[in-house]
Amino acid sequence: MTWDAFQREAMTELGLRPYRLAADEAEVRAASSGGLPPALYEALLRAAGAGHARVAELGGLDAVHGDPAAKRALWPRLRRLRAERA
Repeated sequence: MTWDAFQREAMTELGLRPYRLAADEAEVRAASSGGLPPALYEALLRAAGAGHARVAELGGLDAVHGDPAAKRALWPRLRRLRAERA
């Protein structure tokens, strides 16, 4: 079964891990990550404390890789996402 972005986010908020095929997960991450390397994208998800959909809403993720100024500008937005969850 494949889950849409809203269903995955809702299940994550409930503490559930939806069953999905590895290919589905890779597709979702590739679509959400803005072309970032997987390790960097995972770090952004942890820093934001949010799901793929919320982090993807930030936009401009493709500029983060290799641009120190873009990284510095992104961190306050990630902290704001984390604070919204608390």
